Amino acid sequence: MAGSELTNIKSPRVKAVRRLTKRAFRDRDRSFIAEGPQAVREALALDGVVTQLFATAEAEVRHADIVAAAAAAGVPSQRASGEVMAELAQTVTPQGLLAVCRFVHVPLDDAVTADARLVAVLAHVRDPGNAGTVLRTADAAGADAVVFTDASVDPYNGKCVRASAGSLFHLPVVTGTPVARAVGRLKERGLRVLAADGAGEHTLDDVDLSGPIAWVFGNEAWGLPEEILKLADDVVRVPIYGGAESLNLATAAAVCLYASARSQRAGSRSSVPRLP
Repeated sequence: MAGSELTNIKSPRVKAVRRLTKRAFRDRDRSFIAEGPQAVREALALDGVVTQLFATAEAEVRHADIVAAAAAAGVPSQRASGEVMAELAQTVTPQGLLAVCRFVHVPLDDAVTADARLVAVLAHVRDPGNAGTVLRTADAAGADAVVFTDASVDPYNGKCVRASAGSLFHLPVVTGTPVARAVGRLKERGLRVLAADGAGEHTLDDVDLSGPIAWVFGNEAWGLPEEILKLADDVVRVPIYGGAESLNLATAAAVCLYASARSQRAGSRSSVPRLP
């Protein structure tokens, strides 16, 4: 890395990056922080997304491939002391590698294309760890897009970015869209909209998931409000076979998304009649 080691935690450069921990500054600068080798590696795979790289001397050696990829891409890189990295990072034990990235979300119409078959919609999801985990799960299940509605957490929140484990950079992400507009667009594109809710009349075992599906997931504590449930084609609950009171949001989302992905990949319709 070029230049001397950055050691002053009060320097303007450190302050400029540190302020990206606040949403108002992220929105103003259209930038966010990706922390750790997995997130930074995936961000660098997208052309023009990473604008700055910071690494400790130890991380330069341990993750020489990532540092080399940044240099090859012409990304300005800065060696940082452990103290500076601790100031920039949002984790208790920083991994010594951090990137400043441009926003990567796309418009709803670009994300939900005519051939979309599986989409996750986060409505009123406030916990960034849960949101990031659902994003990661959607990516693993082969989803075509993830929509963060206007009442949900910022996908560029540091905890959400970390929980996504790089998936933020893998598939189209939409942010700030009203639920009604998102659902309307999904239906226009031919997707059946299913609301995942513990009070659903039908269980996951009852529905045919072989066609294009958009799942709507709600708040961790109180689920989906009535006005959103009315927008969906069906309200579906994950069956509880044992004694557990419920599943948390991320787990329920994983069950629903993988049930859809498996059914779609099976290439045959379920024996269960399709609900009207």
